[in-house]
Amino acid sequence: MSAVLLIEDDDRIRLSLAMALEDEGYQTHAVATAEEGLEMQRRQPADTVLVDLMLPGMDGFECIRQLRRTDDVPIVVVSARDDTHDIVAGLEAGADDYVVKPVAVKELAARLRALRRRGRAAASATPAVTVLTFGDLEIRPEAGEVRLHGEAVAVTRTEFRLLCELAEHPGQVLSRQQLLSRVWEYEIGDERLVDVHVGRLRHKIEDSAGKPKHLVTVRGLGYKLQP
Repeated sequence: MSAVLLIEDDDRIRLSLAMALEDEGYQTHAVATAEEGLEMQRRQPADTVLVDLMLPGMDGFECIRQLRRTDDVPIVVVSARDDTHDIVAGLEAGADDYVVKPVAVKELAARLRALRRRGRAAASATPAVTVLTFGDLEIRPEAGEVRLHGEAVAVTRTEFRLLCELAEHPGQVLSRQQLLSRVWEYEIGDERLVDVHVGRLRHKIEDSAGKPKHLVTVRGLGYKLQP
């Protein structure tokens, strides 16, 4: 049974969402603060973490950043804050996805299943010597490794899947919708997910994120990894 950690300070929402997720077949651990959530994840790691942004004490943004320092667990923001700034800030902090309240539990469960499938696929991959090379950037899809100038680059599962998808189509422009479908497994979704993850990757794999030479934008069409 997949385990979900829910960090939500509203008692009513926390209880109802936890019960709904359990009805969907998830083992749910629900806490009211970021501090409790971080401690829970250290003691009893969940497969996925759901984080509200407006939390007492440490807010959701800092909670996500602290999780990301030591853990590549999939993180989904669940928040009533739906303006672009907050959504982008949550993703830039390290979240893989976001859902706006009120939550449609069936939709949330579908996203969690997609995250779990992606995690299983990565875990079952057999290490190999396949190397996709783009100048000073090396990607080893089966081994789950990224190197720049010969040094290992730490990326999240979602960032790695995005990079591999582009690397497997060198020089080919992939639209945001194509990437949403192939990486997130969403037929319909918010294209800001792609833009923010591309931005995060550029800070990790480019010598200058403002002047990318590997992961480039083709205006009006999408993104490509330059061979």
